[in-house]
Amino acid sequence: MHTDLWNHALALYARPGIEEACLSVQALGGDVCLLLCATWLQRRGVAPNAERVQAMQAIAEPWQKQVVTPLRSLRQQWRTQAQHDPQLAALREQLKGLELQAEKQLLQRLEACTQQWSTGSREPVDDWLAWLAPDQARGHDALEQLRVAAAGLQEAEDGV
Repeated sequence: MHTDLWNHALALYARPGIEEACLSVQALGGDVCLLLCATWLQRRGVAPNAERVQAMQAIAEPWQKQVVTPLRSLRQQWRTQAQHDPQLAALREQLKGLELQAEKQLLQRLEACTQQWSTGSREPVDDWLAWLAPDQARGHDALEQLRVAAAGLQEAEDGV
């Protein structure tokens, strides 16, 4: 079992179709880091509530706006030009690495925020994805694909 959020996120994101599903929800206004954290919290049996969601959003929103999104935007702006400019392509790859490091930092911050929340609830807990997905993504196939893949990852790691 991946006990930390970063390794859980890497394992889940590597599953077939999850990158595309996450990018689909991101295009609808979703925060991929929050969604990956949602699946981790669900797996750990942490119950969601409005206060917890607000605490996570208070961490994620400014970091996404001030750090991740500017890096991503610049990387995307360079896509076409970098195909014809090897030096720019190399810089674009470095930028991609910075973007990934910024996302890792956000996941670490989210994990730190959640450390004191009790885990292992014996009662079924509400769906974290429903709490953290944007309204326009609710009911979207990509969100369901994320749920199914997260359950499959848990079963694979638990040896079921």
